[in-house]
Amino acid sequence: MRALAEFVMKDRRRAIIAVLLLGLLPMVNLLSPVVVGLTLLRKGVNEALAVLVWALLPMGAYAYIGDAIPLILLLSVTGLAAVLRQTQSWELTLSGAMLVGLSVEAYLLLRPELLDLLFQQLDAYMAANRIEGLPIDELRASLTSLLAVTYGALAALQLMLARWMQAALYNPGGFRQEFHSLRIGKKVALMLVAITLGASAGVLPASWVVYSTLPLLFAGIALVHGVVALRQMPGAALTVFYAVMLLPIAMQGVVLLALIDSWYDFRARLQRSGS
Repeated sequence: MRALAEFVMKDRRRAIIAVLLLGLLPMVNLLSPVVVGLTLLRKGVNEALAVLVWALLPMGAYAYIGDAIPLILLLSVTGLAAVLRQTQSWELTLSGAMLVGLSVEAYLLLRPELLDLLFQQLDAYMAANRIEGLPIDELRASLTSLLAVTYGALAALQLMLARWMQAALYNPGGFRQEFHSLRIGKKVALMLVAITLGASAGVLPASWVVYSTLPLLFAGIALVHGVVALRQMPGAALTVFYAVMLLPIAMQGVVLLALIDSWYDFRARLQRSGS
């Protein structure tokens, strides 16, 4: 990744070549938004727009043949990078990632045929195994939201990769420090709680519950990384943490921990106790 960062930061021509070539290949095209995000973070909006215009060509081609998600990710990462550059706030940037998920959900709802094949296979499996009584409509809605919030998280990860690349070239160790201090403040935390309660009560769409947890999930992961670093714990502690994170209940615990941290600020207390 560092080699790619060095290549695209040399000049605009190399960045354009990179987004054109990367954008043509499935899966590899996930790096195209990273290049645009890196350009915006380092060189500003005007330079990024000059690269974005070319990055739109392969992504637009994918959208034309029926898959607009790469295009949505490209535009989303560009927008999130602009927010981060302007505000220097991961809290606000991750809140913006919720909008990415909502955009993907809206797209999937407008293009239901994209999920039809998956549910046709599920119907065949249920028929073959004589499984009855599954609420298919509810399952489809839940799966749509789950896929959408996954893409919201992916956009945030792409931006984090761009930020890491920027730090690797121009501020070694800067992203590590930035990530370890990532925390959701009280006002944004209250907004996320309000969204969760509104969705649970039926005032807001039920799917919004998963979107409200997205910033808190990243903040919780950052909290664990920060505590491990402050306590100088071995790297194996993070390996165990990510293994446990595979359990849904562990994810919920991390989200709850991040919410508590909005008021308690564990890292600040650890730093004071260690001084």
